[in-house]
Amino acid sequence: MDSLTLTAIKASLSGGKEILEVYNQEDFEVQLKSDDSPLTKADQLAHNAIMSFLESTGIPVLSEEGREMNFDERKDWDKLWVVDPLDGTKEFIKRNGEFTVNVALVENGVPVLGVIYVPVKKELYFSNTEIGSYKVERVGSNTAVPEDINVLAEAGEKLPIEDEGRSFTVVGSRSHMSVETEEFVSELKEEHGELEVLSKGSSLKICMVAEGSADVYPRFAPTMEWDTAAGQAIAMNAGFEMVRSDDNSPLVYNKEDLLNPWFIVRKAN
Repeated sequence: MDSLTLTAIKASLSGGKEILEVYNQEDFEVQLKSDDSPLTKADQLAHNAIMSFLESTGIPVLSEEGREMNFDERKDWDKLWVVDPLDGTKEFIKRNGEFTVNVALVENGVPVLGVIYVPVKKELYFSNTEIGSYKVERVGSNTAVPEDINVLAEAGEKLPIEDEGRSFTVVGSRSHMSVETEEFVSELKEEHGELEVLSKGSSLKICMVAEGSADVYPRFAPTMEWDTAAGQAIAMNAGFEMVRSDDNSPLVYNKEDLLNPWFIVRKAN
């Protein structure tokens, strides 16, 4: 597990390097996917860089920027990588820095390993079921990754990080705030009184709950499996839960329909 985690970290940093090279250009081309969502050259370059590491593991890869695979091809996979080379493309285009590289390992539908890299802020989140979840700062795209996962863990902080004295905090999407989410926040205000509502892009919202800087993240708008798998591993291995809003069951992966149900990230009961 630790070896695979290190491979995922190296893949994420390599993807982040490709993203920053495009991000730092004065102008870059934006295309539209078939669903009218934006696609940049950075997505494709990051995908290629990540695949160069993950292919060596012999574990199949489900990536947002990879070729489409029907369920008949995937249904018997008991282990797979789930990858979003550039989560938060809209934030990338806005140049606000709130985008991430997401790499997760899923076993029997459950994310057991997750890596999220924030290229602009040089922040790295990583997790597996054996070591828990960690955040390391000042990790550049060219940072040499130690071959011992414990060395990297010692350079960071184990999640959650206590954040005493703040108000009850809800984090929501910067680009996809829904009416249902606003209603959920209103209910929380009745329960907790004063609370703070923050907006953030990409999988950073899940990271905020996992690290202890937010209490809950409700997502009542569409997401895909590659948007959430890495974050779910990090949250779960830090003592939080990521559950469906309708029946409180955990999200599962490699489904026939890769669209996620609505969900809530919060402290596990």
